[in-house]
Amino acid sequence: MARSPDPPPQRRGGADPDEPALLQDDFREVMAHVCTPVAVVTAMSNGLPHGTTVSAFASLSMDPPMILVSLSRSSDLLAVVRATRCFGVNMLASEQSALAVGFARKGGTDKFNGVPWQPEGDVPRIPDAAGFLVCRVSRLVEGGDHIILLGEVVSAHPERARPLTYHRRAFGTHLPHHAHAV
Repeated sequence: MARSPDPPPQRRGGADPDEPALLQDDFREVMAHVCTPVAVVTAMSNGLPHGTTVSAFASLSMDPPMILVSLSRSSDLLAVVRATRCFGVNMLASEQSALAVGFARKGGTDKFNGVPWQPEGDVPRIPDAAGFLVCRVSRLVEGGDHIILLGEVVSAHPERARPLTYHRRAFGTHLPHHAHAV
């Protein structure tokens, strides 16, 4: 039995351009309806692992292989990546939502307490992730309150795990949609 769609949110008729807070609220609500992958971006500094949860990353280019990752200007990890010029992207598996929550909080290297990891290509790799990339910073681009990392992929490790996704402020995973004959 098909699930009935959620009722549409109460409409305000679009945000008033003179009310930036309303526009931000409306924008946040629209973006909540976009299903995004969840990853932990990692880097090393002085032999210590650093990481943060992101849902703003995407494939950028196949030739050369490149991705983009968005980090808050206030991110501790951003300072490490600026200094080291390399980072890892651990695409979390569907059963790793607790890691996503743990790495989303403040805490520097304490985020890795109790979390297994191993160095790979000079960045921390979290086991059992749905995929792992090692990237070298190609360019940093300003984007509002974030900095976009353009990363050239130097190593890629695909796995067979289902990906962790974030949609409507909840974790989930992707399931294939089977087309029905008409």
